[in-house]
Parts: sequence; C-alpha cells; structure tokens
Amino acid sequence: MTVPAPATSATADGPIRLGLRANFAQFSLLVAVNALVGGMLGQERTVLPLLARDVFHLPGYTAALTYIVAFGATKAVTNFFAGTLSDRYGRKPVLVAGWLIALPIPALLIWGPSWGWIVFANVLLGINQGLTWSTTVIMKIDLVGPQRRGLAMGFNEASGYVALAATAMATGAIAVHAGLRPQPFFLGAAYAALALGLSVFAVRETRGHALAEAARHPTPKMPNHHAELTTGQIAWTTSFGDRAMSAASWAGMVNNLNDALAWGIFPLLFAAHGLSIGRIGVLAAVYPAVWGFGQLITGWWSDRNGRKHLITAGMLLQATAIALVAVGTAFPLWAVAQVLLGAGTALVYPTLLAVIGDVAHPAWRARAVGVYRLWRDGGFAIGALLAGVLADTYGLTTAIWAVAALTAAAGLLVAARMYETHPRT
Repeated sequence: MTVPAPATSATADGPIRLGLRANFAQFSLLVAVNALVGGMLGQERTVLPLLARDVFHLPGYTAALTYIVAFGATKAVTNFFAGTLSDRYGRKPVLVAGWLIALPIPALLIWGPSWGWIVFANVLLGINQGLTWSTTVIMKIDLVGPQRRGLAMGFNEASGYVALAATAMATGAIAVHAGLRPQPFFLGAAYAALALGLSVFAVRETRGHALAEAARHPTPKMPNHHAELTTGQIAWTTSFGDRAMSAASWAGMVNNLNDALAWGIFPLLFAAHGLSIGRIGVLAAVYPAVWGFGQLITGWWSDRNGRKHLITAGMLLQATAIALVAVGTAFPLWAVAQVLLGAGTALVYPTLLAVIGDVAHPAWRARAVGVYRLWRDGGFAIGALLAGVLADTYGLTTAIWAVAALTAAAGLLVAARMYETHPRT
C-alpha cells in the first residue's frame, strides 16, 4: 500500500507538514507525556478501593465510590472546557496548566487525614486528566492529519493505559511490602514533576497544524458540518445531531461506566473472595495492559477496515467479559475475564476518538473532542453511583450483571445508529 505524502502548508513560522513521519519526534514526545497521564490514574487503581475499606472504614459501597464520582464528574466537565480552551488559547498552555494542577495530588493521597481529602484529591485528578489527556489527544490528531487518525489514537491510548496498568501492578506490589500509604503514591509525585518539565520545555504548540488542515478541508455536503459553528451547535451535533458522533458519545459513556465498575467494585469483589492485595493488583493490571497494548493494533485496524464494526464487536465483548466476572469465584476465570474486557475496550477506545476526528471539521474538532469526552468520562460518575447503589441494595453480583446488560445494549445501539465514518470506506 502506498503511504500518502505528508501535506504541507506555508505559515509565517515556516512550512507546517501533516503526517506521522513528518512529526515523529513531537508525536513520540506526546506519547511519553500521555504515559505519565495514565500513570497518575494508575497509582489509585489497586490501592484506593482498599484504602477506603481498610484505613477509612467507609460504610457501604456508595460511600466508598465517592472518589470515582468526584473524579468522573470533574473530568467530564474539564474535557469540555479543554477543547474550547485549546481552540482559544492553544494546546500547550492547557497541557501545562493540567500538570500544575497535578502537583499536590500525591501529597493529598499520602497525608489526607479524612476521606474528604481523598475526594478532593480526585477532584484535582479529574481536572488534571481532563486537561492533559484531552490535549494530548487533540495534539496528536493535529499532527498526523486525516490519514492516520486511528493509528495515532491507538498509540495515544496505548501509552496511557499501559502506564496505568504498570503503575497499578507496581503500587499493588509496593503496598504488599510497605502498606497502603505513603510509598505507593511516591510514583505519582515523580510522574507529575517529570511531565510538567517535559510539557514546559519540550512540547511544541500544534494548533497551527489544525489551522493548516482546515485551510485545505473540503466544503462538506452536510450543512451542520461547516466551519462556522457555535459551541452550543457543536455540543448538539456531537451529542445528538450526527448519528455517528452521538452513537460514539453514548458508547463512550457506557465504556467508562463499566471502567468505573472495574476500578471501584472489582477489587472489592476479589477481596471478598479472599484474594491477596498482590493478586488483586495483578487483576487490576491485566485489564488495562491488554487494553493498552491492544490499541496499537486496533487503531491501525480501524484505519484499514473502518470504525463501526470494531466498536460494535468491542462493546459486546466487554459485556461478555463483565458477565464472566459476575459468575466467577476464583482467580483463573477472573483473569480470563480481565483479558477479554481489555480486548473489548481496545477495540472501542481509540476507534471512538477516530470517529469524532473523521466527522468533525478541523476548525471545531477540538471542541467536538471535548464534548465527546464530556459524555465518555461522565460515565465514571454515573457508573460509580449506579454500581454503588445497586451493590448496597442488591449485592455486588447484581451490580455487575446490570452493567453487563447496559454494555451489551450500547453495542446494539452502535450497530443500529452509527454510519461508517472512515474516509476510505
């Protein structure tokens, strides 16, 4: 297959070239920065549910999951503003602001004397993740142009979730030998300091690449997809008006709804069956590790064969995996379920972002990404509340079955509503 030559555009600062090869150094740097974004989230995946139970002795699952609600709600709203701010002020300032906000998070997790301090740390974590992860997504889409969006999103999401998995396993191992606080959170402090330095001194602005692509963007046939849309019109188009983007937004919300279940409920289920912290850490790492590495393949795959069918299959595979967790009682079956859940999420995650990149006009693509991520990460808050209430009322297993059913329904919705968006198909 012949690879198209990178597109170029002359600006006052010199030629801007679109394409992965033409921007490989900056693209690779952003992959590394996003790995640190994922690591900030990974420091909590194994330790925090057990901290809620064993250190703060919180009554009920709903109370224990308040940190996920705080994280998800804050991140969802921040995602929306990250896109708008990136269009208005540039990508790099938003990225740097996100890392400045991250600096106090490890200290709050280490020394917080009450659960309210932990919840506040997760408010800051939500802002950090919304600003930094959204911006690295937007910047990579800017750099690669239209031909390699799926591959770019595969690398972006893979770096974040492989780092999340590695950090979840590392913090679990540290907690076995040193306790739940403070040592597991030292990793997060190092990640935040390193990422801030890279963002300030090495990352370059990419908004000019989006403007260069917009200057050559063909006039679309659909009237609601032209370059001159208000933020309100963009929010409506992404959420409801366009069948592909709205289906992607809803599927993304359900995807992160089940991720909230995996984050907050699965470790408690595993512990209730007698698994050690070390084995819980392994299970907490398997799912995002398969998810992360799998995206290196699935993002590229969606560039070759289209987006819709990968998303449908991924949501249905996730539903199957969650059902296996519900019926399981021991480590081997749960490990298989975590592998399947990671594989299903890998099919979905970069592909949903690529759908938004395919459909949105370059002039308002950053805001469309922000709206999509508002929906998607709102799933954390909804999932934590839903799972907590169901677990308190009917038990852990019922909560897991309910999320499995919702995930299957989302897959069927994509099959019925989404149209194929990849330019080649």
